[in-house]
Amino acid sequence: MNVTTTDPRDGRQHPTDLTETDESGVATIAGQASRAAQWLLDRGRLGRAHLLDAIATSLESRRESLVATAEAETGLAPARLGSELTRAAVQFRMFAAVLRDGGYLEAAIDHAADTPIGPGPDLRRMLVPLGPVAVFGASNFPFAFSVAGGDTASALAAGCPTVLKAHPSHPLTSRASADAIESAIVDLGGPDGVIATVYGEQAGRWLVRHPAIRAVALTGSLGAARAIQAAIDERADPVPLYAELSSVNPIVILPGAAAGRAAQIAEGLFASFTGSGGQLCTKPGLAFVPADPGGDDLVDMLRGTVDTAGGMVLLNQRIRDAYESGAAALEKAGAHLAARPSIEAGKGFTVAPTLLEVDLPSLTAEITDECFGPLMVVVRYRDVAELDAALATVPPSLTGSVHSGPGDDTDAVRTLVDILAARCGRIVFDGYPTGVRVSWAQHHGGPWPSTNAVHTSVGATSIRRFLRPLAWQNAPEWILPEELRDGYTAIPRRVDGRLLPGTDHQS
Repeated sequence: MNVTTTDPRDGRQHPTDLTETDESGVATIAGQASRAAQWLLDRGRLGRAHLLDAIATSLESRRESLVATAEAETGLAPARLGSELTRAAVQFRMFAAVLRDGGYLEAAIDHAADTPIGPGPDLRRMLVPLGPVAVFGASNFPFAFSVAGGDTASALAAGCPTVLKAHPSHPLTSRASADAIESAIVDLGGPDGVIATVYGEQAGRWLVRHPAIRAVALTGSLGAARAIQAAIDERADPVPLYAELSSVNPIVILPGAAAGRAAQIAEGLFASFTGSGGQLCTKPGLAFVPADPGGDDLVDMLRGTVDTAGGMVLLNQRIRDAYESGAAALEKAGAHLAARPSIEAGKGFTVAPTLLEVDLPSLTAEITDECFGPLMVVVRYRDVAELDAALATVPPSLTGSVHSGPGDDTDAVRTLVDILAARCGRIVFDGYPTGVRVSWAQHHGGPWPSTNAVHTSVGATSIRRFLRPLAWQNAPEWILPEELRDGYTAIPRRVDGRLLPGTDHQS
C-alpha cells in the first residue's frame, strides 16, 4: 500500500513514492540490523563517538531541506523546527561525549582475593549492548523524538543497530532524516542495517515481534503502548518496552508568587501550554492558582491573552479530534469555560486554545485527565493546606512545578515538593516544564502513566535502556574488553571497591 502525507494546515493528502513495508521486508531489515551489530561493536566507544559526530554534521548540512519537509507535514513553524533540528544534532554530539567519558559502562573489577566466606574469584563487569532496537517515532517531534531523535542517538551510542517505525504524520521527514544518518554511516564504511526505517502500522507489529529486536522505545499514547506491548507479548522471548506516555504536569502558584509576579506568570503559563499547539509531553495541563486578589489578576490576564489568541494547527486529524472531544469531556465533568477565542472555520486541523476553570472542591479525577493540545485547567484554591490532598489525586507526571514568592511559608513549599517528588520525575521551581534541556543531569521520566520504566528518555542516562550487565569470571586478559584490563585507565572504574577516575584524555 502506498504511503500518503497530509498537510495539517489545509488537510490535503498527497501521495508519496513510499510504500508500507511488508512482512518479508521487515524480516530482511531486522536481519540486516542483527548483522550490523558487530560493526558497531568493532568500532568501539571512540569509533561510535566519531560516527555520532558525523551524523550530527550530516543533519545540520541538510537543515534547509529537512525543515521545509517537516513544515509541510506538521504545520509547525520553521523557527520551532529549526530549533528542534539543532536539538537533534546536540543529542548526537552529547552521546559522543558520553562515549568518550566511558563512565556509562559502569566498569567494575574485583581482583581474586580471600574473603570472609572463602577464596573469591576474579570478577570483572560492565554494560554491553542489548542488540537491535526498534524505535517508534513520535508525532509531535519530527526530529528530536523520531528518526533523528534521542532514542536513535542513545541506541547507536550503546552499540545497538536501530530500526525506526516512521510516524504516519511525517513519513517524508522520516525518510529525509534517515537519509542524512545513512549518509554518515556509508561515509565511514558502515554496512546496511545500522539504521533502517519501516512504514505502516502492521510493519510496526511485525517489527517488535521479530526475534532480532531486543528492545523497543516509544514516545506516544497509552493506546499505542498497549498495542506494542500486546505484540511483544506474542513473542517467545519478551523484550523491554521503554515508553514515554501521558502527563498532565501540574503547576502550583503560591499566593506570594501570584501577588508579586501575576503578569509574568500569566505570560509564561500561556506560552507554556500553547507552545507548539500544546502538543508537548511537558505541557502544563493543570495550574493551581490562589483564589485571592493576586490570583484573580493572574487569571484575568491569562483569560485576556487566550481570548485574543489565534487558531493553532494540530499535527493530524486524530489529535484534532481527540483535543475537541477531550475539551468537551472536561467541561462535562465540571470545568467551566474561562476563555476560548472565536476562530474562522477553515480546512485542516486548526483549533482554538482553551482555558478552563474549576474551584478546588469541585476538582475530580475526570478533570485531571490529560488533554493533548492547547488547553489548560486553572484550579482555584483558598488555602495552601488544601493542596496537599489535591495534588495526591493528580495523575503522576513527568514534571511538577512550584512558583513561590515573598511571604510564602517555606515549610509549605517543602511539603508540596515532597508530594510532587513522589509523583513526578522532575521538579521545576519558578519556571515552566516545557523546554527539556539535553544534558547529563536531565531526567525525562516519571511514575506510570507518564512512563513505564525508571530509565529516562532524555539525558545521558537514557543510554542505560539499551545496555545489559555482563560479568567475566577468571577470564584471561586477552579476551577481556580493553576497559576491563588492569592497565587501562582511560575511564572511571570501580576497582576492588574504590572508584577511580579516568586519567587519559580521549578524542
